[in-house]
Amino acid sequence: MKISRIGSLLLAGVMSAAMLVSCGDSVEPNSVHNADDLEGKTIGVQIGTTGQIMAEDVKDATVEKFNKGADAIEALKKGKIDAVIIDNEPAKVFVSKNDELKILDDPFAVEDYAMAMNLENTELQGKVNTALAELKAEGTLDKIMKNWIGDDVGKSPYTSPEGIKREGTLKMATNAEFPPYESVEGGKIVGIDADIMQAVADKLGMELEIENIAFDSLIAELQSKKADIVAAGMTVTDERKKNVLFSDTYATGVQVIVVRKD
Repeated sequence: MKISRIGSLLLAGVMSAAMLVSCGDSVEPNSVHNADDLEGKTIGVQIGTTGQIMAEDVKDATVEKFNKGADAIEALKKGKIDAVIIDNEPAKVFVSKNDELKILDDPFAVEDYAMAMNLENTELQGKVNTALAELKAEGTLDKIMKNWIGDDVGKSPYTSPEGIKREGTLKMATNAEFPPYESVEGGKIVGIDADIMQAVADKLGMELEIENIAFDSLIAELQSKKADIVAAGMTVTDERKKNVLFSDTYATGVQVIVVRKD
């Protein structure tokens, strides 16, 4: 009886150890070390982004689509996908919060960001481009960028000039899942795009109203005229030019590959 009990305890211990080993091995080691390694792999992307478009061009790759970049990152951590293609700035935010992840050194692609408007709204396009040019010349755009990216984050927040006489509302649509360009803090949408659009609205003498919707619904929001402008780290592409007007470029984005650490 005594031997049987010891044997049972030993068996239980062996089974527990086996379960622990199994759990620890459940996430496959990283197999993506450069862009060429993406061939035949499972890639996570946010729906409607250029990351999705680029991933779908990778030979024999399986593209898993997520509503949020953060959801793709979680799937990567759990070993459900092999890599995530996403903009460099939100990638930095995600990696800073997840020690088990890293960004590959070589950029996947370089792209231009611009505001988008309804194809018919050439008047607004002209006004926005004039405002952006003035903000760039004054150094305001550079100041806004430095407040969200780099070593001086939080040191130069944008504030609207006093005494602006405002008439009308500029309705901006975005997807606040793209820090530092846009995210939600304390129930408020903040980030580079929110600050730049506030500065543009100040130049135009208008109130700024921001709506947070799914990224793949942004262009439809413009086409239905529910929004006047989209500012959401949106990349200028020939395909999108068929559906929207773009402002002048206000930032350069870099698509990168996020993987689990080796």
